Amino acid sequence: MATMAECRSALDRLSGNLATAEGDVRSAAALDRSLSCHIKDLGITFTGRLRDGRIQVLDTVEGPPSEKAEIRLAMIGDDLVAMVNGNLNFAKAWASGRVRLEAGFRDLMRLRTLL
Repeated sequence: MATMAECRSALDRLSGNLATAEGDVRSAAALDRSLSCHIKDLGITFTGRLRDGRIQVLDTVEGPPSEKAEIRLAMIGDDLVAMVNGNLNFAKAWASGRVRLEAGFRDLMRLRTLL
């Protein structure tokens, strides 16, 4: 089971990957939205912002997020680490229900490029 530190490190690596992306991926990540990533098996949620193609984690809270972020992710820690390491395809994990992504319709349309 991935630890909180490993999950936070994975989010930092994902942020770096998004920041150096080009083309459609870069423009899809160039939103300014509140973001939450709930790690179900650890019972924690990382909250922050997706801004200028980077994920900025602002806080870590116990349990599910107290406020509804504009972009919401939920998964187990091992899946987050596996996706960032390239061992788990996001689209397949999302389609199978291992990863939950919720956002407004317009944001989902932009984010589909990342899938």
